[in-house]
Amino acid sequence: MIEVEHVVKVFEGVRAVDDVSLRVRAGETFALLGPNGSGKTTLLKCLMGLLKPNSGCIRVRGIEVGSDPRAALSLMSYLPQRVAFPEGLTVREVLAFYARLRGERSERIARVCHQLRLDLEELSNRPIGTLSSGLLQRVGLAVALLAEVPIFVLDEPTVSLDPEGVRRLRAVLAELREKGRTILFSSHVLSDVETLADRVAVLVHGKLVALESVEGLRDHWRQNALTRVHLWNPNERFVELAHRHGASEARLLGSSLLFRSKASDRLAILRALEAGGARIETFWTPEPSLEEVYWNHVGKRSAGDALDRGDRVPESATTAGRAPSE
Repeated sequence: MIEVEHVVKVFEGVRAVDDVSLRVRAGETFALLGPNGSGKTTLLKCLMGLLKPNSGCIRVRGIEVGSDPRAALSLMSYLPQRVAFPEGLTVREVLAFYARLRGERSERIARVCHQLRLDLEELSNRPIGTLSSGLLQRVGLAVALLAEVPIFVLDEPTVSLDPEGVRRLRAVLAELREKGRTILFSSHVLSDVETLADRVAVLVHGKLVALESVEGLRDHWRQNALTRVHLWNPNERFVELAHRHGASEARLLGSSLLFRSKASDRLAILRALEAGGARIETFWTPEPSLEEVYWNHVGKRSAGDALDRGDRVPESATTAGRAPSE
C-alpha cells in the first residue's frame, strides 16, 4: 500500500531521515515510534508531498508521490502534528469547508463528530481561536476522518487529548481497521502503539533501528529476559554459578538474585543454583513491556539498568513459580 525506499531528507547538513525503507501493508495499522527529533514528522511530510526527499522514493498504491502527487494524495487523509485553521472561522464553517472539499455530505460531519464526542450543537458557532488545545485537536481529527479514503496518515493523533478523547479516538481507529482501512500514525506514546498498532517502526536520529510487530519486538526481548530469584540464603557465589550456566548478566541485590539469559537457559540456571546450595523461595520473569523494548532500541537504557535498579515487578504481572525441583 505504502512503499518507502531509501528515503533521505537533509536539513542544513543534518540527516533528519537517514536512508529509511519500509512498507505498510493494505489494511494494517502501522506506527512510527521514536523520541522527539527522530524523523517521524519529516518522513510523514515527505509521504504527503509537503517535503521533497533528497533521495529515495515513496509510492502509494504504486503511484510515486514525487511524480504524481495529486493521484497519490487523493488516496490519503492527513492529520498534521500541529493543527491550524483560520481563527475567525467557526467550527461548523471549518467542517463544512473540508466536507465540501472532499465531496462529503453533511451527514458525514454529524457521524464523525458523534464518534469523537465532539458536541457540534455546542461548538458550531464558536470561533476556532477560542478553542482549547484539546478541542482543537478533536476538530483536526474530525477533519481528517471526514474523508472516505483507503489510507489515513496521522501525526501524533493523541497529542493534547484528554483520556476520554484518547479512548474515543482509539475506538474510531479500531472501527476503521475493521473496515480494512490502512492507518499510518506516529507517536511517542507507547500505550497508543501497544493498543493500536499491528507493526511498529522505531526511528532514532533519523535511522530505522527496528521494524517488527509489537509482539515480535517483545519476543526478541524475551530471549534475553530478566529473571528475579528470591533466596533464603543469598550468597555472591550464586552470581558466578548463574554466569557459568548461561546468564549474560547476574547480580545479587539484597536477598534476590537477578539475571538475564535466553529463555532456553533459564531452567538450567535455576537447577544449577539449586544444586549449588541455593534455597530458592520464589522466582519470576517480568513480562516485557513495549517501553522496555523501546528504550533498549533507543539506547537510553542499557540491558543492565534493570539489574542496577532491581525492578520491583508485581507477581500478578509475571510468570512466577517455586523452585524447579518442587
